[in-house]
Amino acid sequence: MTLTCVDCRASYPATLLYACEACGGLLEVTRPGTEPPGLDALVSPAVTLGECGTPLLPVRPGSLPTPARALWFKDETRNPSGSFKDRLVSAALTTALTFGSKGLVCASSGNAGASAAAYAARAGIPAVILVPERTPTEKMAQIAAYGALLVKVAGHYSNSYAMALAVARETGFVNVTTTFLNPYGTDALRLVGHEIYDQLGGQVPDWVFVPTGSGPLVKGVFQGFADRGGRMPRLVAVQAEGCAPIVKAFEERAGEVQAWGEPKTIASGISDPLIGYARDGTYTLRLVRESGGCAIAVSDDEIRRAMRVLAAGNGIFAEPTGASSLAAAQKMLARGDIGPDERIVCMVTGHGFKDFGIYRQMPVHEIRVEADASASVIIQALEGMGPPERVV
Repeated sequence: MTLTCVDCRASYPATLLYACEACGGLLEVTRPGTEPPGLDALVSPAVTLGECGTPLLPVRPGSLPTPARALWFKDETRNPSGSFKDRLVSAALTTALTFGSKGLVCASSGNAGASAAAYAARAGIPAVILVPERTPTEKMAQIAAYGALLVKVAGHYSNSYAMALAVARETGFVNVTTTFLNPYGTDALRLVGHEIYDQLGGQVPDWVFVPTGSGPLVKGVFQGFADRGGRMPRLVAVQAEGCAPIVKAFEERAGEVQAWGEPKTIASGISDPLIGYARDGTYTLRLVRESGGCAIAVSDDEIRRAMRVLAAGNGIFAEPTGASSLAAAQKMLARGDIGPDERIVCMVTGHGFKDFGIYRQMPVHEIRVEADASASVIIQALEGMGPPERVV
């Protein structure tokens, strides 16, 4: 196993290296031969909490405002800490321990930090987690519960990213920040593509919608299907309108992604302005284009509606970022960008317990009754809700 630059193709021995020394480019794991890695190399880490193997769930008929004949949810909320980040962190930490790392550091908008803290606790090593000070309280509470040092950093995510680089340099701790920074973690995400392929019985979906900050999950899905050697699905990088550097570059047909300004969105998991590492976004844009896909931005209101469809319509409790994929799929279906017979997979990347605040603002079906109230009062309220397909 070696590390190879995705730009200049310089090659390095496997070690804790985070960027190409020749050109500063992103690094990826390469292996001898042409065969993809065996599953054991991806799903049998030393530090595990039972991640991977998440279900692919078909949409409940009648639950979508704009129907789709074949749509599935890849439910990554089932991972141990509640997000797809567990796949990446488990692999990154397992590899780092073989290199002698004694602790970890992670910049995060919340999910990666919770994952890193959980796996550090499992490994029995210290963890330093840096998050924007406006990170949802539920995410910060989860990080703290695992015993990590929680560092609230003023401003947006890119500030946390820069500070994590400095902490990693000073301490020698492995940096498991879940941008493209750690090639071993990114490499493990290819298993997502493997799982979708197998769960669809060897069929390739036409579209895969991926909530996207910097884009390692886009890379994972891309690489997983490339491993299988068949047709590539069209990948859609989904961003929030309030933080959409990759979408902006795609719409402008630009060759490179430029950093965003101050993020303004309820989707904290993809509120990454890429300040200081816009190269990550450029690589993701390249993968999207190679797949024949696109990048699309969704509004906070569209995300809220998708959260309702997932929860009340399909029983999947997703945070705003996790629901953004469905919001984008619905948007493209409504515009006619996707044909009625095309097959769609939406990545649901994070659990709703990560951000209860948004759900508290939503209307609910709720009544209060006295202890001696008649059941007829409840039945009347139930009838007023209408059939299940109208819940959302």
